Amino acid sequence: MRPRSRLPAPPEQPRLDERPRRPSVPRGTAFWLVALAFAVIMLGTTLPTPLYVLYQHRLGFSTLMSTVIFAAYAVGVLTALVLFGRVSDILGRRRTLLPGLACAVLSALVFLSADNLPLLIVGRVLSGLSAGVFTGTATATLVDLVDLADEGAGERATLVATVANMGGLGTGPLLAGLLAQLAPDPLRLPFEVHLGMLAVVTAGVWLMPEPVEVTGRPRLRMTRPRVPEQVRATFLQASIAGFAGFAMLGLFTAVAPSFLGRLLHLHDPALSGAVVCTVFAASAIGQITLVRPLGRAALPVGCALLIAGMALLIAGLAAGALGLLLGAAVTAGLGQGVSFRAGLGAINAEAPGGQRAEVASTYFTVLYVAISVPVVGVGLAADVVGLRAAGIGFGLAVALLAVSALVAVRRGLRERRTGALT
Repeated sequence: MRPRSRLPAPPEQPRLDERPRRPSVPRGTAFWLVALAFAVIMLGTTLPTPLYVLYQHRLGFSTLMSTVIFAAYAVGVLTALVLFGRVSDILGRRRTLLPGLACAVLSALVFLSADNLPLLIVGRVLSGLSAGVFTGTATATLVDLVDLADEGAGERATLVATVANMGGLGTGPLLAGLLAQLAPDPLRLPFEVHLGMLAVVTAGVWLMPEPVEVTGRPRLRMTRPRVPEQVRATFLQASIAGFAGFAMLGLFTAVAPSFLGRLLHLHDPALSGAVVCTVFAASAIGQITLVRPLGRAALPVGCALLIAGMALLIAGLAAGALGLLLGAAVTAGLGQGVSFRAGLGAINAEAPGGQRAEVASTYFTVLYVAISVPVVGVGLAADVVGLRAAGIGFGLAVALLAVSALVAVRRGLRERRTGALT
């Protein structure tokens, strides 16, 4: 009897609960794609800086309104920090970064069509939302994507995040200033270029592997600003210095083009962008190169540099000297970078482990209030007493804040030494 031939098995059907796997790049490649996306997002937040004067001429608004438009960015950042600060731990890093990129795309599209004040404000709020989402999530993503078994990998990831953040902030005004100098329509080309950059980095983030386990659906919950009692003294010292430093950043970012144009009669957008870029570049250099060698002296040194920078700013505004303004940008930028990173490090070192993120979020809330509210005061004062007097008064106020922080830090160091001896 002939043996029966065995029929071929039917092809295996895919299970209904299986989804096709999304293509992704290796974690090492994803690390640099996320760093690039972080830089591009932050670049977009300072892109309008050298263009504010052009918007003023086209739409006919005052210096006060220019500072209000700038401050709208901080509203977006604070909203994102308060409402979405913990979302990526639940929803996943990639799914949180993509909406941040979408906000940046919408911001650029709004600026491309902005022909009135409300649209400019909407564009700035959307830009702030993108930065607020990215600031914490992208930094956490970079740490998640490295091999933490490698000693020092986490610290290197944090350093890359710092460079991406400050490098993007500094590149934005420089790029916009150069493009505005060369373009026939200077209020369109910078945002068209930024949209092209966003398309590239969005593709990169789409292809990244998810580095954390998705645990459920996110709940929209406000993050309450709280500081535990044992860290309040250090928090106060760091916050005063940080407030002074970020208020200085707000001044240069919002009003520096007006200083150059109205007081020094220098109207080149490229020069305005370069001056603002100098502040952020100096901040990054201070954070990367000076904080660790200075150790415990970093915070007082940062305050002293801020005081010196404000003295140069006051002298530059009084004399109408570009060299003094550039010296102020470098010196104050170094002081801001050193005091900011030293203050954050001191807070993280003393905060309880389970409340560290909460305390850091409170610290950033203080800083983003500092970058927006005081500079609106400058705009208001400029309409009343003039831009030169308003800038000089602001410089004095920031210097006094830095002096008070310096006194508090030195008193704290003295008390610690006394406690250690007893």
